[in-house]
This record gives sequence, C-alpha cells and structure tokens, in this order.
Amino acid sequence: MQANDIDLGAADAPLRYWRDDGIAHIRFNRPTVLNAIDIPTANGFLAACQAAWQDKDVRVVVISGEGRAFIAGGDLAAMRADPLPTARALIDAMHGGIALLAQMNAPVLASLHGAVAGGGLGVALAADLAIAAEGTRFNLAYVNIGTSSDCCTSWALPRLVGMRKAMEIALLGDTFDAAEALRLGIVNRVVPAASLQEETQRLARRLADGPPLALARLKRLIRDSLGRDLQGQLDAEAESFAACAATRDFGEGVNAFFEKRPARYVGE
Repeated sequence: MQANDIDLGAADAPLRYWRDDGIAHIRFNRPTVLNAIDIPTANGFLAACQAAWQDKDVRVVVISGEGRAFIAGGDLAAMRADPLPTARALIDAMHGGIALLAQMNAPVLASLHGAVAGGGLGVALAADLAIAAEGTRFNLAYVNIGTSSDCCTSWALPRLVGMRKAMEIALLGDTFDAAEALRLGIVNRVVPAASLQEETQRLARRLADGPPLALARLKRLIRDSLGRDLQGQLDAEAESFAACAATRDFGEGVNAFFEKRPARYVGE
C-alpha cells in the first residue's frame, strides 16, 4: 500500500488526518496498543504529513494520540515477527513524514499525554512546539531493547537538552516525567490532564490566527540557525525581514498595532 492510497478519514484508520478551520490534525489511532507504530500507521503518518504539506490552507498542524497514550514507541510484536524488513519500512515512512514536518511552513504542535516513548518521543521532538499533560511519562527506550534510535531523536535531543543530558537519556533509558521534560525544554507547557485538549486547541488557534508568512519565515530562520555562522544568520534575517515587510500582512500588523485592535492576517 502506498502512503497516498490510505483512507485517513476512516474512523478505524491507524492514523487519522483532518483539517478544521486552518488547523490540521494528525492523530495516532491504535489506542488498544497505546498507539504503537506499525507499518500501516507509519504509512498513514507519511500520507498525513504529505497532505498537510501540500495544503496551502493549513495554518498549524496538531499531532496527538487517541486513548491513554500519545505513542508508546514502535510495534515490537510486528518487528519481532520480521525484524529487518519491518524496521526498514517503518523507519522509511516515519522519517519521510518527520522531514516534511520540518520543511512545511505551518508550525507543528505536539499534544502529549500518557506514554511518549521511542519513536513517539521522536515525533514529539520533531514538532516546533509541545504541550504535555501532567502525568505524561517520557522514555527514549531504544537501549532497553538493544538498538540505537531513529525518528530524529539523536539529532533533536542534543540540540534541545545539551550533549551530556542527551547521552544520559539515550544511554540509560530511564523514564522521566512532564515536569522534567519542561525543565529540559523538551516541552513548552505542562497543563492538567483534564485541560490538555482545551489548551492544545487554544494554542493551535493562536498560531492559526497569526501571520502565516512571518511564522513560516521565523520557523525556517530558527531551524536553519544552527547550520550558519553569525554573519550568515544576520544576512538571512535581513532578507527575511525585507520579504515580510513587503507583504499585506505586515501592513495589517502595523495598522492593528496603532489602532489597538487584533490583526486579521490573510497570508499575503
């Protein structure tokens, strides 16, 4: 099955995708196995990321998990039956989706609860922002099953938490809680579990109502900054600011500031 052949709208699809008023939702949907990622789920994830990347009306992408967990990692039962081909197919699809999340203009928000482990932690780290419910538990987990990591974890962790802490998380495989994830900068906010959906929607709406061209350029500037020297980043900032200043949205933002009213951005 090809990624673009998957019915992402089906209620029983292992990965669901829909868009509502500029907010695209990618939801892992295997609640009976804590959303463990098998090949159909990975293919669905890639297809959903492709759909969001191609849809110019998407202002923000929210990634979440159905049931008691965000994602508990890869489906070990599937990999146990046929390790290498299963791992390659699963990783190829997941990595393709994660690359698209980084490339797309829309900000990506991860909404986390329950278990966030293995590849699930990778998906969370791939997002631009993350909000977590109290009680969420995090574990890189790979060392506990005798393998190295995937899903961008070895790239994102040292950039977020520093080399030494990344080594500890990766090499020891210990579980840590939402408060520690907040302290380390893995998540941006921790909220009561009962409020997670409401707070996720509130933050997503705020992003969706923001200036999409400016948000896209900010996302690109920040993501590319670690690969540039200072002068290169200054040049990129100057070019990006000039491009934004030529847009209708910039004029609207400035006018709204002086008129003391909310800006109404149209992405032009």
